[in-house]
Amino acid sequence: MLNVGKIEEGFVLDHIEAGKSLSIYHHLQLDKLDCTVAIIKNARSNKMGKKDILKVECDINTLNLDVLAFIDHNITVNVIKDGEIVDKKELVLPKEIKNIIKCKNPRCITSIEQELPHIFVLADEKAEVYRCKYCEEKYGERL
Repeated sequence: MLNVGKIEEGFVLDHIEAGKSLSIYHHLQLDKLDCTVAIIKNARSNKMGKKDILKVECDINTLNLDVLAFIDHNITVNVIKDGEIVDKKELVLPKEIKNIIKCKNPRCITSIEQELPHIFVLADEKAEVYRCKYCEEKYGERL
């Protein structure tokens, strides 16, 4: 059995859909942080069959919950301090996301004005649909 040691301060992202951990690693920009990261892929799970887990030892304020919630709001976020779980964060779809995804509409103002931030607004919470703030282009696929 694989044994990954416990962390003193940081977070454990659990119940990640199998195979999605590397995408989350890059979208959270963990490669740019000077911290310890353990990626566990295809771990056995009673709930999901297989799952991925990310353990990140860093300042707990570095995690962008909006990015994480946009990718998958079913992920469990365990906050660790002094080697113990002190909090579990519940992820909810953010009402607005900025510079996480880009508008693909060639007529959108963001195609012409390169410095404009790419802002998407949650248009339909039930269907998990986001639309560009400027041109209303629908963003379909999830990250």
